[in-house]
Amino acid sequence: MKSNQYVLIFTLVIVVAAAAPPLLKNDPKRPVASIAKDLNILPEQFVLCFNDVTPAPQGSSPTSDQVHANKKHLLACLQQFNKDITNEILDAVMDKYRPTS
Repeated sequence: MKSNQYVLIFTLVIVVAAAAPPLLKNDPKRPVASIAKDLNILPEQFVLCFNDVTPAPQGSSPTSDQVHANKKHLLACLQQFNKDITNEILDAVMDKYRPTS
């Protein structure tokens, strides 16, 4: 392979990598942009707050203790970005976008 072919391949890799959305730690597998919009915060703020939430494995339900610990952390974190978010608002928005499978 000639050096100009390497340059072309390298350039294509950089362009593709730049165009791909970043992988987020503990991506909640939900429509983050829609949830954030409904909570009147930025998507990055929702992801930041969701990072320390521990969802139950798919196909199982969280324990009561897990639900309370996750909610306590998530609500307190989200309220740093929007003081108007209440427990009821958070429940309604999260239920609206809860994965069904």
